[in-house]
Amino acid sequence: MPVPVKNVRTPEDNLLLAALPPIVRRRLTAGRTPVSLSTSEILSEAGDRIRHVYFPIDGFISLITPAQGREQLELGLIGAEGMLGVPLLLGVNVSPLRAMVQGAGHAWRVDAATLQQELAASPVLRASLNRYLYVFLAQLMQTAICTRFHLIEARLARWLLMTRDRAQSNHFRITHEFLALMLGVRRVGVTGAASALQRRQLIRYRRGDISVLDVRGLQRAACTCYAVDKRIYARILGPGNRQRLEQRPARSFLTAKMQPVLGD
Repeated sequence: MPVPVKNVRTPEDNLLLAALPPIVRRRLTAGRTPVSLSTSEILSEAGDRIRHVYFPIDGFISLITPAQGREQLELGLIGAEGMLGVPLLLGVNVSPLRAMVQGAGHAWRVDAATLQQELAASPVLRASLNRYLYVFLAQLMQTAICTRFHLIEARLARWLLMTRDRAQSNHFRITHEFLALMLGVRRVGVTGAASALQRRQLIRYRRGDISVLDVRGLQRAACTCYAVDKRIYARILGPGNRQRLEQRPARSFLTAKMQPVLGD
């Protein structure tokens, strides 16, 4: 029988900002209020200059390849665990991907100049966002592996779990056509995979409305990429790491990649 599920508790703030020392957080958000994000809103196109960084609170953003039509592919999802605008951490102010709001909600918006100023002034902020950059790039690499080697049904289960985590809900609206674009497959492939998950009573799908019925069952159906992503995040940015973050000096991303960040 399916395991009853409850909606994920909506976070009160972006988790990256919440982990910062209060004084650093205030310098980034002083005088600002969260902005509203609307479904299908385009926050940036590939090649655009990055003018703002977004820290989602209860909305989430898809990162999509710049190709047109059915050649599009979603490479990443950003929710309350992350930020949009990571190229600025590498000294680059150009967006490589299209950023589209997939789930409406709110986000802190910080102008690029303010972020760059605070990165130069705060080793703690630099260290925190460098760790997120590591996680972000590791997840992009995992998505590439997933797209190349894993079956559609397992990839769909992973995508639904990722969306559930960021939507903070077991219920969301998505069409087969959009899912096909996000996964880079034909619509018939998504239809077959969704039907298989529904027959196993893991999800319910009706006219674009998806409900997750059995989270643990869906986790078993997903490819290992979902668990790998969760482990990477927990090790580098999970709860309990704030003290380590404040005690360690900032290091470059390359240094963090070559040496253990938190230890085994």
